[in-house]
Amino acid sequence: MGQVAFFPVRRAGLVSILFAFFCALPMFAGAAADPGFEKWKKEFRAKAMKEGITAETFDRAFKGIDSPDQWVLDKASYQPEFKAPVWQYFDNRITKFAVQRGKAKKKELKPWLDKIEQQSGVNPNILLAIWSMESSFGAILDNKTVMRSVVRSLATLAYADPKRKKFGTSQLLAALKILQSGDIDESHLTGSWAGAMGHTQFIPTSYQAYAVDMDGDGKRDIWNSVPDALATAANLLKKNGWVSGQTWGYEVTIPERKLPGGKLKISEWEKLGVKRVGGKSFPRPDDMAELKVLAGRKGPAFLMLKNFFVIKRYNNSDRYAAAVGILADQIGGAAPLSKDWKRPFTKLEADEVMELQTKLKEKGFYDGEIDGKAGGGTRKAILKFEEEAGVELQGFPSKEVLELLRKN
Repeated sequence: MGQVAFFPVRRAGLVSILFAFFCALPMFAGAAADPGFEKWKKEFRAKAMKEGITAETFDRAFKGIDSPDQWVLDKASYQPEFKAPVWQYFDNRITKFAVQRGKAKKKELKPWLDKIEQQSGVNPNILLAIWSMESSFGAILDNKTVMRSVVRSLATLAYADPKRKKFGTSQLLAALKILQSGDIDESHLTGSWAGAMGHTQFIPTSYQAYAVDMDGDGKRDIWNSVPDALATAANLLKKNGWVSGQTWGYEVTIPERKLPGGKLKISEWEKLGVKRVGGKSFPRPDDMAELKVLAGRKGPAFLMLKNFFVIKRYNNSDRYAAAVGILADQIGGAAPLSKDWKRPFTKLEADEVMELQTKLKEKGFYDGEIDGKAGGGTRKAILKFEEEAGVELQGFPSKEVLELLRKN
């Protein structure tokens, strides 16, 4: 319930109306609660106490939470209209802005990054790339629309989402244990709709397994302490087998003939005609590697080493792990890939995508965020604009569409 403001009134009739309204407020408040949720909460409270959660912790965590969050359920059931093509995935994540911000953060946090590398063996560029990918260097944490009470979000999944009931239950119990530990208070225990928390977006059980108090303040605070968050990410990678001093993979060129799947020694790949781009040699020919072509033979090709698969323990996606590796290399000063992702249009930079989104919003086609990321909402808006403009319907965030918007 929102707060009701009281204003001085002089008319007896208005006073009577207001009196009746305020007397009725308890009835409205009761109607807003979900009886089924209250019953579930009572049952879950008993379950939590058997798991070692105190009554004080539970009651503090659930204070004011008397219904599920419909926004969470909407997110959980959302099916994107566009299956993101490879170019869209990488264009939205590997941007000039992300590289520049990563380099600036590397200078700013050098003492901490050096300490974390000494402890974990993880390259700081990898951690900066993960930070960029997960929360845009913490910017998402200020977005109150998407960062909500972890307790309410996970309770919503446990109570009202049959597909995620088991996940919601286990993660909620873990979140209550985090709250009980004193690492964070309930007002700051925020996360995504699925309970991913902090600068590096850890779900509660992963937080329990890997969280680190890097800054030495006695709390493992991945929400407010960047050193804690980055050290926690590094700890996950270290405990999952990160190989210190080695890269994640190499961009390569491949021959026209069919190549085998699975892992081979790099020297064996070389015999099959796989070469490192730019004529460079491989430093360790005996390393095991797997060939990945994420956009088919006409796109970039890579030999992926063990660290690539370790990154996938953070997010089990080839695209994710490759994007982290490519962005990390560019933060470290490497040039863009020698072979770009194949696109059926002329690419825009992130600031141009923001201009495109702004113009689409001004014309009433777009109601999403101006974030420089051309996702399904942006592409849908482009299609509406193209239809009104009487041009071929493509839905691409292209130079051509931006120019057309500028002219109109």
